[in-house]
Amino acid sequence: MTRNILDEAQIHPAIRQTITDKHADIVREVQAAVAANMVVVVGMRQNPFPKKARKALDAIAAPYKYLEYGSYLGAWKPRTALKMWTGWSTFPMIFVKGTLIGGSSDLEKLIASGEFARMVGN
Repeated sequence: MTRNILDEAQIHPAIRQTITDKHADIVREVQAAVAANMVVVVGMRQNPFPKKARKALDAIAAPYKYLEYGSYLGAWKPRTALKMWTGWSTFPMIFVKGTLIGGSSDLEKLIASGEFARMVGN
């Protein structure tokens, strides 16, 4: 899969560091959680879909790490950094063994098919 990302050569050198640093802390926090946990759910307050994903994981007693960043009215800029990093435009962002599997409906499909259990080694 190839995703279109603006080539660094097409970004003026004067702004490259700004792009690199913009909300890098939130991306590093998620990367660290993904590296340290089998399952990570990244969500936001007021959005029902992260809650739905967590309920699905709770129903099968799957341990997970939950990270929450703001709400519809707050912290949207840092969340944009996560969207740019992953290429996934909605929340939750669910990672299983370091792989982005999508959102809550994608998780539900993997659970129903048995693929989630295979991914986590159950």
